[in-house]
This record gives sequence, structure tokens and C-alpha cells, in this order.
Amino acid sequence: METGGGGGGLLGNNKQRPGLLPKGREYNRNQRKDSEGFSESPDLEFEYADAEKWSTELSELYSYTEGPEFLINRKCFEDDFHIHVPGRKWLELDIEQHRAHVMRLLDALDSTSREKRLKVARAILYLAQGTFAECTSDSDVQYWMRYNIFLLLEVGTFGALVELLSMEIDNSAACSSAVRKPAISLADSTDIRKLRKLERDLIEYRDGLAYPSPNGYNQTSSTDNTTNTDRASDTYDRQEEPLRRSERLAEKNRRASPMYNGEPFSVLLFGMVTKFCSGHAPHFPMKKVLLLLWKTVLCTLGGFEDLQEMKKHKRESLNLPPLPEDSIKVIRSMRAASPPASASDLIEQQQKRARREHKALVKQDHLDAFNEKDPYKADDGRDDEDDSDDNDNSLEGDTFPLERDEVMPPIMAHATCERVSVPKGLPWAPKVREKDIENFLETSRSKFIGYTLGSDTDTVVGLPRPIHESIKTLKQHKYISVSEIQIKKEEEYQKSPLSAGEEEVEQVPAEILYQAMLPCLPQYMIALLKILLAAAPTSKAKTDSINILADVLPEEMPTTVLQSMKLGVDVNRHKEIIVKAISAILLLLLKHFKLNHVYQFEYTAQHLVFANCIPLILKFFNQNIMSYITAKNSISVLDFPHCVVHELPELTAESLEAGDNNQFCWRNLFSCINLLRILNKLTKWKHSRTMMLVVFKSAPILKRALKVKQAMMQLYVLKLLKVQTKYLGRQWRKSNMKTMSAIYQKVRHRLNDDWAYGNDLDARPWDFQAEECALRASIERFNSRRYDKTPVNPDFSPVDNCLQSVLGQRVDLPEDFQMNYDLWLEREVFSKPICWEELLQ
Repeated sequence: METGGGGGGLLGNNKQRPGLLPKGREYNRNQRKDSEGFSESPDLEFEYADAEKWSTELSELYSYTEGPEFLINRKCFEDDFHIHVPGRKWLELDIEQHRAHVMRLLDALDSTSREKRLKVARAILYLAQGTFAECTSDSDVQYWMRYNIFLLLEVGTFGALVELLSMEIDNSAACSSAVRKPAISLADSTDIRKLRKLERDLIEYRDGLAYPSPNGYNQTSSTDNTTNTDRASDTYDRQEEPLRRSERLAEKNRRASPMYNGEPFSVLLFGMVTKFCSGHAPHFPMKKVLLLLWKTVLCTLGGFEDLQEMKKHKRESLNLPPLPEDSIKVIRSMRAASPPASASDLIEQQQKRARREHKALVKQDHLDAFNEKDPYKADDGRDDEDDSDDNDNSLEGDTFPLERDEVMPPIMAHATCERVSVPKGLPWAPKVREKDIENFLETSRSKFIGYTLGSDTDTVVGLPRPIHESIKTLKQHKYISVSEIQIKKEEEYQKSPLSAGEEEVEQVPAEILYQAMLPCLPQYMIALLKILLAAAPTSKAKTDSINILADVLPEEMPTTVLQSMKLGVDVNRHKEIIVKAISAILLLLLKHFKLNHVYQFEYTAQHLVFANCIPLILKFFNQNIMSYITAKNSISVLDFPHCVVHELPELTAESLEAGDNNQFCWRNLFSCINLLRILNKLTKWKHSRTMMLVVFKSAPILKRALKVKQAMMQLYVLKLLKVQTKYLGRQWRKSNMKTMSAIYQKVRHRLNDDWAYGNDLDARPWDFQAEECALRASIERFNSRRYDKTPVNPDFSPVDNCLQSVLGQRVDLPEDFQMNYDLWLEREVFSKPICWEELLQ
């Protein structure tokens, strides 16, 4: 059974209409173009955001193999509920009765019996799932989820669940039992999965990430069940006031990191990830742990739009000019470019050119032998393949056959009357660094005058007037980043640690999280990359790799073809969700740490590089990326809450193969963009890491990713191609002029960056070890100064300057000195004259 990334999607099931089938090889070529996602692929209407819509995120929390557990949760709740409230339903009670029952459940969590505690946790989970047995539509479930979760938050359920989770993590009996088992299945992670689901829902509602419309119930309720609808709607007005109060509480708690034992809750989850990867707890449900970790980081640190606002405030506090543009708005307004020709297209073009040259020689021979025959008339024996070649509007004398349609557009028989829309200007304002201005001035001075002035960027005496204009233009577009200011401040602290005083560090959520992660941050990064490697569709199954399918594989493996297909969809979906969560976690950590302090970002990024993150991401993209993005690994009728509200239809192999009707898979495109952004962050302004992209032959891999016609994804691919263009050789640039044009149109310009030429190759040797060691030394100095409170250098230890305290200290003299004390007095004191005048002076 194939469980890899994405076959059988939108592009894999294309069928030609009858009566329009082309003949021979042309038909095969069209079929291959459709199946491999060539330039015929449509533009993808994708909007990048912090997360997908809430209903989809909710359905991704549950695997399809967990379906039977919904009824178990319902039974645990109803058995207890009917004892205390006989003959009533949850929807029929008022607020005080709801609160009283939730308090009873919360008290029962303190039971000494582990079995009773976990049964109560199932009952609470049923409440968090919206008491779906009493609802008639998906919107009903969403409303009551919202109401019940706010109620659970109000009585303090989150803290109790974290305590219970900590007890399950430290359950050595469960860990040792799971380690001894030859195969881990869904049953081994039942207890922890319940707590994970509960905590994720509470986190989302606590921080306002999931607020479905309170009016959605009345708008979409089924009219067939009027009794239930009327009874439930009567309670809405009574429930609204506590909901509003809970929303205000959530707004107040927003960005307040949940703590456990004095550390952020995220650190507890990171500890679960490392424990899982080390093999000590193979029964942990990794998908739910990672989803909860992602939501916790997103809630406590903030999303991408929050980051943009935080960046603006940070620049204002440092007296820096505002950002030249809002990057989120610029990217959303960009349009996708037509992708370059594919490899098989280029091979076909070469073959066409060879056939045309051969036919030209044959025609010339016929012309010499038979002057009366028209050499341009087709022979009777020529097939349709030659006809298609002759009709091709290609350039005969093109010196660059690899991508001649990129060098010059094909000659059209009839000029079109449509006017081409040309964008006004470039999307990004150009930027120049202070260092670039210094280098330009140094080069100009040594060329025209023969002397240098170091870092002086104001003196232009003796330079020609065009150089003056160039310097003026460069300074107009000079951009000072927050990172540059932070690096300069750190240099000052390192240069004068005593006079600079102690740094006042603002305890923002990113700073608190970094301090808590610092002791084990390398292990956290390695663990995340291990799971990412195991979940990548290009990875091969190995016996010694970690098992990330513990919370999706059932106890009894499928016995029919239909069950195998359903499990295959579930496994692929499971892996895609894991990739989505890890990519979002890493990107959020890198961006928030960089804004908080650049060396926190560099420390995290360096350990990702040391753990082979760059080749791992390139390996991820070394697949049919169009098939991955259009994969149909979902069964909509089995998604929660649809599966518990509606009667399930009979599943067939055809319905499983068809999948949904979406143009693409949102989570897969989201993951690809995140991984490209991480790769950009790791390699930006790092020459040695850029050379790693060249050494790992990333250019053809990235160029294939340009076939996805989505502007944001293309932008980050083009950025990665731009930084390595100068190292790919002149022939590559000639053969990829369409890609070069796309870089010019879409990527920000650095005014004196000769990315398209490569004139500084001799001056930039590749010494990976030296660059990374220098960076690591700066990071270690920063971490030891700010976070290591035990001074290593004795010169920096405090000095006691009080005369009384110094003289009052007891000094233990050596034993040999005490034995010869009289001799010392005679030689050093009594036998030497004392000049009192000099002593007084």
C-alpha cells in the first residue's frame, strides 16, 4: 500500500473528452503534461494566513480511525449526567445548572482512581465536543462547543488538565509497556490523546483563535427538527451574557503564556517531543502534541499580522524610520507568473531542432535532384508527427536551444488586438545596507584617489560628480534593520561590560520562551526535524526510523481493499498535518526570536543548519510538487462534526478516489510556503549556507516548484534562486532568462547587488567552518552575558571596596609563615629604617 505524498489528485485523474483525442505521440505528450502539472496548471486562489478556517482545523484534530471513540465519550458523559440530572438534557438546563455539573466533573478529576479520572476526562471531552448527540447540524455543534469550552475555562479546567497530563507523561509503567511492545497502535495513546484534544480546544478559545458566529446556529439549522431548534434557541439569550464575559476574559488573557511549574506550557510539550524521538515514549500521539504546540506558540507569541505590528512598534522604540511597505499587503496583491519550461519540454525542443535540421538537409537533396518538385510540399510518406513538427513556430537559428521560448517569444501568425497590462513600477521599494554604502565608497576612493577612509560615508572630496549622485541615491534608500541595532548594542556591551551596566531585558512572551528553551534548544530542533523527515512524502520507510503513526494505526489492520484505501488516505492526511504543524512552529519561532533579539534567532537557525535542515527541505521539494499540493487525502463525510451529526453514507472505492472538489489542498500549500520561508531565513546574508544550496543542486528542484502558480510561493522560490544565481554559471543564466526576468519583476532590489553577474566570486571563498564558528562565538558571548549569571572571568567579579570589611576579614596564614614569623618581623620590619617624611608624603 502506497502511503506517500500525493498521487491520484486533481491532475492524476484527468480524462480527455471523447472525439477530441489527439493522435500518436501528441496525445501522450498532452497526457503527460496534464499528469505532471506543466504550465497548463491554473492559478491557485490561495490566501496565506496563520491557520486554515476553524472548521477545517477542528476536523484535522481527529483521525478517521478515531471515529468509534466519539460514542464512548458520549456514554461516559451521559452515564454520569443522568445520575445527577435524571430525565433532562444538557440543552434544557440553565447556566447555573451547567456550571454546577461542570464543577462536579472537575472535582471528580481529583479521584485517586486512575480509571475514574480518565472516564471523567472523556465526559469533559464530550462537553468540549459540543454535546453533539443533542444537535442537529454542524453549526449547532460549533455553537455548543464554544459555549461549553468558555464554561470549562471559567471554572479553571485548563490547569487541572495540565496537571493530569503531567501525571500521564511521567507514567513510567505506560512508557515501559509501550517500549516493549513490537507494534504501537491507536489504543496505546488513548489517555493522552483525550487530554491533548481538550487542551488544544481550550487554548484556541482562551486566546480567541476560534470564535464561530453565535448566530450561525439559527441560520443553518435543519427545519425538519423544529422542536430541538426551538428549545435550544430559547436558551441562547440566556447564554449570551456569560459568553460575552468569557470573550472579554479571553481578550484579557491573550498573549499571556500559560505556565506550568514556572515554565511556559510550550516547554512541557517540547519535552514530550524530545522524549518521543529518543524512544522512551513511543506511544505519545505526536500529531496532537504538535498541533497543540503550534496553537500554543501561535497564541502566546502572535501570528504573522501581529508580527508586522510588533515590528512597527519595535522600530518606533528604536527611533528608526517606518517600514517602506506592508509586506503582507504587497504579497497579497502580487500575481503569479507563468512557470518556465519543464525538463521534458526542453528535451522535446532539442529533439524537434534535430529533426528540423535533418529534414532541411533532405529537402535540399530533393531540390537538387528534382528542380520541378516543390521542396516545401509534404511527402506522402510523412506521418502526423512530422506535420506537428513542421507547424511548430520555433526559432531555427536560436543559439540557446534549451529555453528558446524564454529568450524570445514565438512568432505569432496574427497579431492580437488585446492590450497587454503592464504593472506600474516594481512591487518592493529598493533597500541598501550601511555596509553596502561603505563598500561602494571604499571601491570608488581606491579607484579615483588611491586612499581609503574606513567607515566614513560622508566625505566625498575628490570623487567625480556621478559618484556623488550614486551616493545620494544609495542613501535615499538606506534601510537600517532592527537586527543591526541589536548587534551594535551587543558589541558595546561586550566591549565595556562594566561601564555599560546591566541590560534591562523586557520580559515579553518571546523572551520568556527563549529563556525556558535555551538549555535544551538543540535537542528540540533535532527532534522536530526528525519527525519532519519521517513525515515527508519523499522519505522511505526504514525499520529504525521513529514511528509517527502510533495515533492513527488501528489495533486490527484492514482486511478489505476499501478499508486499506481508507487507512491509506488517513495515513497520508496524518503526515500532511504533521508537516503543516512543524513548518508553522519553526517559522513562528524563527520570526519571533529574530524580532526579539537577532542572536536568539541565529542560535536557533544555526542548530537547524547543523541538524541538516537545508538538505531536508530540499529533499522535501524533490518530488512532484504539483501532485502534493493537489492531493485529495480527505474524506469529507468522516470529518468531525459531520460524522457525528449526520448519518454516514456507504463508502465506495470511487468516492474515496474522488476526494473533495477543492482546486488544491490548503494545508499542503501552506506547508510548502512555510518551508520555503524557513529556507530563506536560514540562508539570507549567509554566504556559506548559500553555497550549500549550490552544492546540493537546489536550482532544478526550486525551478520545478515554480510550476505552482501561486504568487507567494513563487516569490520565495525566486528569492532562493536569486541568492545563488551568480554561482550557477553563465550558461545557466542564458538558458533561464524567463526565470531571471521573474526575479527582476518580483524580488526586492538591492541597488548595488550584482546578483545576475557574479563579479565577486574570487573575493568570496567558501569557508563554511570559519563563518559558522565566528557566528557561534558571538552567540555564545551573548548567551553567557545575558543568561549565565555565574561569571567565568574573575576580573569581572565584584570587588569589596569597604576598608572596615576588608580589615575585619579573617585571613588564614600559611603554616610555614607562622613558624618563621619572628624572622620575618626582624628582616622586613625592625631591620629596615622608616622614613616618616616620605610615608607622610
